[in-house]
Amino acid sequence: MIHTLPELAARLGRGQRLLGLDVGTKTVGMAVSDPNFVVASPIGTLKRTKFTQDARELSRTLRDYGIGGLVIGLPLNMDGSEGPRAESTRAFAKNLMERSDLLGWDAEIAFWDERLSTSAVERFMIGEADMTRKRRDEVVDKMAAAYILQGALDALAHIRRQEREQRERDEDDSDIGGESGGGDA
Repeated sequence: MIHTLPELAARLGRGQRLLGLDVGTKTVGMAVSDPNFVVASPIGTLKRTKFTQDARELSRTLRDYGIGGLVIGLPLNMDGSEGPRAESTRAFAKNLMERSDLLGWDAEIAFWDERLSTSAVERFMIGEADMTRKRRDEVVDKMAAAYILQGALDALAHIRRQEREQRERDEDDSDIGGESGGGDA
């Protein structure tokens, strides 16, 4: 099922994690969150073959890491529209939902705007990490997945902080409104 990010997080069981995916035509980069949804860590790259084989490999990752939901990077165009790459990513997610039997899990999915994620990761690896081209090619997909997932985790933390602050304001308002006028008559 496709959710908003807060809906997805609310559906997760205690201790479950999120798996971030950077879906490409040849590979799928993967990153996992910690159970508190604070940090994304790259865990690997899945070389794409047939969908059934990809789903089985993904199933192992879901089981091994206690995954409760997927955050899939959606490659939007710079103007926010969806092009062929976004359509392909949505088709991949749809296949996961339709073939939950292969996953052994009902796919709970949220999309996250991944515009320029790979470019940002490559710039970092060239400028800051000074990686060779060969090494960059080996890690770029899983690093992009971590970048995507970290963006989603940061947004989720911001949303939760706003919700908590709103609850506190509401409680303060009810405390003020609920006090008796008191005083001597």
